Amino acid sequence: MGLIDKNSIFAAMLQNGPFRVTAEPPLFHPFSSQAKHWVKEFRDDPLKKTRYRAVRNQIFDFLDVNSFDEILALLYATPLRNSRSSRAHILLGNMFGLGKGFIEKYLDDYARTADDVVNSLRAKVLAPYSSHIETTNEIETMHDPVDLLLVLFDEKYHQKARFEAKRKLVLMGLAGSIDQRERETGIEQQFADFLGFLNQHVWSSSLKIGDLEMSYLFSRHNPGDFSCSSVTVLSPAEARATRLVSGEKLTLIKRRSFQVDSREIPIYVTIRKKPPAAKVLKLLRKNEKNPATAVDDELGLMAVLNSVADVQLFLRHLTKSAVQAGSFMTLEDISDTLTGGSYDGNATGSSCKTPMLKFFARLGGMRVEFIIHTNASYLNYMYQRDVAHDEYEVKRIFDTGVAEFLFPADIYHLDMIQIRTDQLNRFRKQIEEL
Repeated sequence: MGLIDKNSIFAAMLQNGPFRVTAEPPLFHPFSSQAKHWVKEFRDDPLKKTRYRAVRNQIFDFLDVNSFDEILALLYATPLRNSRSSRAHILLGNMFGLGKGFIEKYLDDYARTADDVVNSLRAKVLAPYSSHIETTNEIETMHDPVDLLLVLFDEKYHQKARFEAKRKLVLMGLAGSIDQRERETGIEQQFADFLGFLNQHVWSSSLKIGDLEMSYLFSRHNPGDFSCSSVTVLSPAEARATRLVSGEKLTLIKRRSFQVDSREIPIYVTIRKKPPAAKVLKLLRKNEKNPATAVDDELGLMAVLNSVADVQLFLRHLTKSAVQAGSFMTLEDISDTLTGGSYDGNATGSSCKTPMLKFFARLGGMRVEFIIHTNASYLNYMYQRDVAHDEYEVKRIFDTGVAEFLFPADIYHLDMIQIRTDQLNRFRKQIEEL
């Protein structure tokens, strides 16, 4: 079941289905030719009928109306509209478990997350097409769900604006589910606890928190696939004296260290808590509405070490540090391709040629995703053809249908197949040029 096929869990959003946003609002007479044509789409399809009734009833319950005709009154009677908006806020607050007095703040946050989803794609994966997919100003400034829903029935708004209002409502709903999940699991406190564990028990006590050593990876790459053929660690002074030629790269890494016996072992680490907009995109990629089943990597750490031997030392140091902190640590779902073999990734767009050590560590009431690289595998993760993370980002947005879902062709007039090719070529050129 794909994101943009007829059985999508987000079927009400699709522009090739009965709930598409057309040039005119969906308030035509029940016996009009448009209505008759629309009803034909439901013939002999019980699932579509059920989905239609569910969506219609949700709209009526949310706006406190009994028919589409009553919606017209809300478009032009401001006091009535305001009262329905206040009522809707209470209903949404109860649904998402929001505290009274903070509902509007949370809804504003959900609206910003919805905008961030689009703006994050405008900033990178679809950057050359930023002006094409920019959200209509009036929709971007709307935070009230009732106002956004009524835009769908307001003839003053263009088709694009009405589609964007519906899209924003859907994304706000996902943002609300994600926020509810985060509050239930205490992810903010878990993130703080995880950082505290690393600083107190894992990293070398000889360094102050945030004290990082600047180093550079000088690498040579194979002309066939731009994979790393050799890598050397340079100091900043050595890097400044290096003159690159074609097929060579200088990559900055800021490294911490951990101590094994009397030896200080350098390690580059990036720690992340996946932001709400990224979680929304992941739900879309997986065609899921439940963050509990689709987002299993809320806390994550990626580490880069000089060698496979250093990787093994880090793993042993990590588990011993957990015991010192008073918690047993288990490693789950281990996948190790650092010493050969291929990665059996099931994510759309991922490459089976990606070398890494990947696992989930369970400790202190947390489950944290770890991705461990050597210098060479990290450079492949950054630069190798068909493996590089920038290329993976493009593939997963297009190949899962997210790009077409958020920016359908009949609204934005973009050829997503061609754009995918152009963007892969663009990122590849940026990677390989000096």
